[in-house]
Amino acid sequence: MDLNFTDSENAFRRECRSWLEANVPSQRLPSGDTKEGFALHLNWENKLFDAGWAAVSWPKEYGGREATLFEWLIFEEEYYRVGAPSRVTQNGIFLLAPTLFEFGTDEQKSRILRPMARGDVTWGQAWSEPNAGSDLASLKSTARRVEGGWRLTGQKTWSTRAAFCDMAYGLFRTDPDQARHRGLTYFMFPLRAEGVTVRGVDRLDGDEGFAEIFLDDVFVPETEILGEVHHGWKVAMATTSSERGLSLRSPGRFMAIASRLVNLYHRFRDRSDPVLRDQVIQAWMDAQVYRWFTYQTVTRMAEGEEIGPDSSMNKVFWSEMDVRTHETALAIIGDALELDEASPSAVDAGDWMRGFQFALAGPIYAGTNEIQRNIIAERVLGLPRK
Repeated sequence: MDLNFTDSENAFRRECRSWLEANVPSQRLPSGDTKEGFALHLNWENKLFDAGWAAVSWPKEYGGREATLFEWLIFEEEYYRVGAPSRVTQNGIFLLAPTLFEFGTDEQKSRILRPMARGDVTWGQAWSEPNAGSDLASLKSTARRVEGGWRLTGQKTWSTRAAFCDMAYGLFRTDPDQARHRGLTYFMFPLRAEGVTVRGVDRLDGDEGFAEIFLDDVFVPETEILGEVHHGWKVAMATTSSERGLSLRSPGRFMAIASRLVNLYHRFRDRSDPVLRDQVIQAWMDAQVYRWFTYQTVTRMAEGEEIGPDSSMNKVFWSEMDVRTHETALAIIGDALELDEASPSAVDAGDWMRGFQFALAGPIYAGTNEIQRNIIAERVLGLPRK
């Protein structure tokens, strides 16, 4: 792996840095997991798209810049460095879109991708069910074939931002007689269709983006199937590979957090505390390790390799690093972390506590880390099943 950026890559960095510094909102937007904040974030997504920054690695016909994956990583670094708003389109752009590029028809890509990138049509995930979380293959939601399409019935839960989104994607059992991982089909469906009920899930932080989705004999045409009928597990694994691996949690996010942590340490803590000092240093090193590991992964992909089960190692590392980094921040802040974010004395407007609360979910979503360690043991290390 070449650790030096090319002249072209450095020019790309200067271009995106210049645009972001000139256009990032001067006032922080409300949480994208609130109704008000979601709408304001979509305005930002529109602006990103119109300037060609919403999906930089996509083909130009879909609104991208045809940037390389290395350039995409550079953009992400600059995006998080300036503190740009969180991407409320991430379920579509970073998870569904790579799957569409791999399995979608030309008609599906032409119809779906540009509105997705601009934020005109937003997407929620419909993976988990009440008794099928990490064990996704045990899902009970079904689809039965009818004239012109399918009828979907079942319940999905923990659907990120589904309370506000227009569409969702998920697996449904289309052949109950086949084995667990077979007879599943990957559907895309509207969240405002007849027979769909979306109910928000209350959260301790007051945000309302999570939702349960209830489907009662919802009609979906054949055109909304991604991949082959009964072979949706393969398609879904491509989506989860993106979620656990390269696209959902780019290194730029953690580099920015680590830099903020170093700044926090210098502002609030006695630098003679060797334990805390070492924890801050370790957090910064971990972020850099994750950065270069990701660049190595992109190098392999550029040479034609697939991420595959290696994405599980990636997911375990970034999710647990995120928790450790925020725990260190809370140790630096001390008693002030208990202040409400609206308090004028709250450190960094309470961002570290909110970040910590969200980080705790990292080892759970995208497949629990216990499941990821099983995948690593069996499919990466080749260890036998117990």
